[in-house]
Amino acid sequence: MKLQQWASDTIAEAAGRESRSDPVLPRTGGPAGNARLTAWTGLLLLALFVVELVTLLNLDGLISWHIVVGVLLVPPALVKTATTGWRIIGYYTGRAPYRQAGPPPMLLRVLGPLVVLFTLAVLGTGLALIALGPDSSRSVLVTVLGQQIDAISLHQATFIVWAVVTGLHCLARLVPAMRIVTTPREDGNRVPGRPSRAAVMLITMVVAAVAGAVLLGASSAWVNGGLQHGHHAPRRPAPPS
Repeated sequence: MKLQQWASDTIAEAAGRESRSDPVLPRTGGPAGNARLTAWTGLLLLALFVVELVTLLNLDGLISWHIVVGVLLVPPALVKTATTGWRIIGYYTGRAPYRQAGPPPMLLRVLGPLVVLFTLAVLGTGLALIALGPDSSRSVLVTVLGQQIDAISLHQATFIVWAVVTGLHCLARLVPAMRIVTTPREDGNRVPGRPSRAAVMLITMVVAAVAGAVLLGASSAWVNGGLQHGHHAPRRPAPPS
């Protein structure tokens, strides 16, 4: 019965039939301001992730775009992790405004940490590939049940898990996020802190753009044929232990 109730609550919020009432506080906006920053960051991440998925249709030809967009994803992913983490801390430490706003449905509370973990994992392994370069990325790290695992395999595996959990998360959060950023509050109150939220978004995008430009230059080995090189090359043996 509990699982049915959790599923029902999640579907109701995902469809926009139910929503949490976020209190508004002076200066920063409190939970309502936090929800707006989280929603805007989430929508930015969604747009970038869609572009990143499109690059997979022709990874050989779009490898530079794949790298740049992957790097662009890192700063907003960290911001979204920070905003959701702030809300979680506020709720579980008993801060009255966040307790009043309440938690998300239980299934989303279970799914949320997985989304954060595998988002950071897929981005982290992607950055590791840039740092290692094509050759070292194909070096065997460990052998599990006879299967040789290298850095590329780790990136691919974390991507598959990320795609599943993030897809479910997007289904549940897209409508509420769109409602937050497009619909005025029912109580008619304006949410303070808009300039600060805009500044955070602007700084995040500038940092992302600079990081993308810098790391694209550092990933020339991948851009200049690194993906094709090694398609049929034997794996390097694992280093002796």
